[in-house]
Amino acid sequence: MVKYNMKVIFGNRFVWFVLAAIAFYFFIAVTSIYDGNQIDEGFIYGLQIMPGLLLIFYPMTFGIQNDLDAGILEILFGIPDYRYKVWLVRLVLVFVLVFLMMFGLTAMSNYLLAPVGIFELTWHVMFPIYFLGSLAFLFSTIIRNGNGTAVVMVIIGVLLLILSEMLERTLWNIFLNPFEIPRRLNEMVWKEIAMKNRIFLAVGSLLFVLYGLFNLQKREKFI
Repeated sequence: MVKYNMKVIFGNRFVWFVLAAIAFYFFIAVTSIYDGNQIDEGFIYGLQIMPGLLLIFYPMTFGIQNDLDAGILEILFGIPDYRYKVWLVRLVLVFVLVFLMMFGLTAMSNYLLAPVGIFELTWHVMFPIYFLGSLAFLFSTIIRNGNGTAVVMVIIGVLLLILSEMLERTLWNIFLNPFEIPRRLNEMVWKEIAMKNRIFLAVGSLLFVLYGLFNLQKREKFI
């Protein structure tokens, strides 16, 4: 089961998303250094959001589509407790692998750009990545098409970026940066907002995953 899921996760176009994540990281980092921007924890946090989203995007968005294309979905639905024995294992593998990749990226940032708390920064950056990754998984169980899910997630991502400035000081900002305190805002107040934001993202991620797994029990919609 683990072997099959690893094949699905790393198959097809995943390597291109990994290369895109690395290319984006170095492009923004080099450009910012050249422009003389301040390189600190807040900057590195923002720098790593997009690479993380690129890493989690493919396996979450195209996982079900890959099962359909491989003709394996009918077999998987015949496995008792399908959602737990196959997709739950896959989700855990994706979450762990993306965390490890982001940990490595943070360690590289610590070495190349500026000293940061490697585990702390990686921990915080995973919240929006897991949230949007879980949302992509949910939509993939509703739309049941990788390309369609990708379009929806891109639209949602653009809308969230537009709203992020409006929601900058609130716990509802998906891209809230806990390492950048807004002007004229007390540090303790900001820490409380950041903590509530993390709770919101964690609960949202869990609900998205559970709803997606529930949708996978509706065999007639996929076969």
